Amino acid sequence: MPEQLHARVETCYQQAEAFFQRRFARPEVSLRLRGQKAGVAHLHDNLLRFNAQLYAENREHFLRQTVPHEVAHLVAHQMFGGGIRPHGEEWQAIMRGVYGLPPSRCHSYAITPRRSTRYLYRCDCEDQAFPFTAQRHALVARGRRYFCRRCRATLVYTGQQRVE
Repeated sequence: MPEQLHARVETCYQQAEAFFQRRFARPEVSLRLRGQKAGVAHLHDNLLRFNAQLYAENREHFLRQTVPHEVAHLVAHQMFGGGIRPHGEEWQAIMRGVYGLPPSRCHSYAITPRRSTRYLYRCDCEDQAFPFTAQRHALVARGRRYFCRRCRATLVYTGQQRVE
């Protein structure tokens, strides 16, 4: 865990504790998030997951905005319970009042698309291939069947793959 990220999480909690005059349980913090999200707060597990790649590429803004954004979700959950909306008025009030930040819902970090493997399937009537994701390909291996919409034949794996 990078020290700056961990220190920023702690600072956010100290700010919330000073503001609300109460103690908050510290979360587990992980840098094992991938994909397009910069961070995720798991409310019931008291867990914060951050995207290591986006953190490395956008460190300053990430520490200033993304970390408080996710901490605010956990603080709002502990203060107001599970019946609140994720980016509702309680969360927005914490972002403005505790952290002095705009309650922005989404980041604008440049996302580098990950390369993904597609598994090519065919039917009886089409000359074109149907690219399946790894997840769908695994479902076929476990017995699930997919059908061509035109001829209703079962799509069959060609043994070919392509990387996109």
